[in-house]
Amino acid sequence: MKETFTSYQKFVVALLAFLQFTVVLDFMILSPLGAMLLQQLDIKPPQFGLVVSAYAFSAGSSGLLAAGFADRFDRRRFLLFFYAGFVIGTLLCGIAPTYEFLLAARIITGLFGGVIGSISFAIIADLFPLSMRGRVMGLVQTAFAASQILGIPIGLYLATHFGWHAPFLMIVGVSLLAGVAIVLKLQPVTGHLEVAKKHGRNPLEHLARTATNPRYVAGFASTMLLATGGFMLMPFGSTFLVQNLGIPLEKLPAIYMVTGLSSIVAGPILGRLSDSVGKYRMFFFGTVLTGTMVFWYTNLVKASLVAVIVLNVVMFIGISARMVSSFALTSALPELADRGAFMSVNSSLQQLSGGVAAWFAGVIVHQATTTSPLDGYPQLGWTVCGTMAVTLLLMGNVNRLASRTPAAQPTAPPAH
Repeated sequence: MKETFTSYQKFVVALLAFLQFTVVLDFMILSPLGAMLLQQLDIKPPQFGLVVSAYAFSAGSSGLLAAGFADRFDRRRFLLFFYAGFVIGTLLCGIAPTYEFLLAARIITGLFGGVIGSISFAIIADLFPLSMRGRVMGLVQTAFAASQILGIPIGLYLATHFGWHAPFLMIVGVSLLAGVAIVLKLQPVTGHLEVAKKHGRNPLEHLARTATNPRYVAGFASTMLLATGGFMLMPFGSTFLVQNLGIPLEKLPAIYMVTGLSSIVAGPILGRLSDSVGKYRMFFFGTVLTGTMVFWYTNLVKASLVAVIVLNVVMFIGISARMVSSFALTSALPELADRGAFMSVNSSLQQLSGGVAAWFAGVIVHQATTTSPLDGYPQLGWTVCGTMAVTLLLMGNVNRLASRTPAAQPTAPPAH
């Protein structure tokens, strides 16, 4: 018999998806603003890559610091604290007058925003059994698509009419609504606290044991490489479209909107398929599809708007399949007492490796002037495809470990 969501579970899924929408939009908005920032701030690709990677490095560092405490507090309070800091950091981005100020603001935003995803994933693992997590992640992942359909086009419109600060101020306004929902509607998530008390570990010991557990290390390794591809391609995506493929800047919102719309339809379907046909099979399919599209896309010299949209749609379907299935697999690895710490360390390593990838992308890609085509994009594509191939092998090991896990059930009965 197919398991169904309770009314409260539906609310939790919707809230976490909305939270992810704001956090993802805050991060992804930099990519379409790239061509604008390179000119208006008079910076080079390596400097822009540093703006992107600064968020990732600070997010990874804060996640490691928070990991030891992640299972010692009510996850609702933990989430509210870091979300408030994220909103403040985004506000600073919205008033940044210089490149240096923006760089510092991105660091502050990352310190808080980078932990939100791990807390959200821990809540999902606490409230939903493994057999439902593919569907849950398929729905939560629609936040990425929604950020493209709604957030990025609106953000680009605001940026072109009111300046590049406007999208960040928009995110602040939207995020305040999510904060109110957490305060008023989200119930405490404390089922893990009794188990944590029995173990009696101090935060540093808890972090050390979690980070060095051989079973967990398999998940950490696969997650680190999983983040590499997205972080490498994203920073210069809009610049590649405009300067290399000749797509007009004003046509970018259409690309993001159509791609996001297809992803928002495909995400829940891929989630259900992940639960039914097998999570590793779905990951394998997503990796082959994404790798093929990345190789094709990064070697383009000229393309029409329609061709670019089709390629992006197919590529993002593959990316969604990888993300949905990989989370469901890795969420089965940690024991109940380590779940929050595992998610924090996992998220931190993802952010740190992504930061290295974004920085490395800035090293591979070159641009003679702020209006000339990018050089080195095909080499970037080859690098991304190589990391995908290695990740496929690592995730196979995670799949074997997950199939033997005894602790895949939620920590609390579903609320009605």
